[in-house]
Amino acid sequence: MINFEVRFLEQAKAFIDKLDDKTRKKVIFNIWKSREVNDPELFKKLNENIWEFRTRYQDKQIRLFAFWERTKNKDTLVIATHGIIKKTKKTPKKEIERAEQLRISYLETKN
Repeated sequence: MINFEVRFLEQAKAFIDKLDDKTRKKVIFNIWKSREVNDPELFKKLNENIWEFRTRYQDKQIRLFAFWERTKNKDTLVIATHGIIKKTKKTPKKEIERAEQLRISYLETKN
């Protein structure tokens, strides 16, 4: 059963498009898989608003940041904001802040 829909902002699409074919396929596979299973190895909450799709592939830690959009009082839509290839253990705070700014911009233009 699919638990939520995923949409990609332009920055997320551009990031995915820059990945090599095999890495891109693995990232997309993990995103689609996370819609069906509740696994923090694939989709993890970072703070009150921001989540990350997580992929480990060929010694790379790929992160795609996202947030939930409420539809009919339910969290049914995830908006992916942008992505990074992590170089450190901790997720960079500036990337979480960037995702938050993209979330705010998205919600402002939607309303």
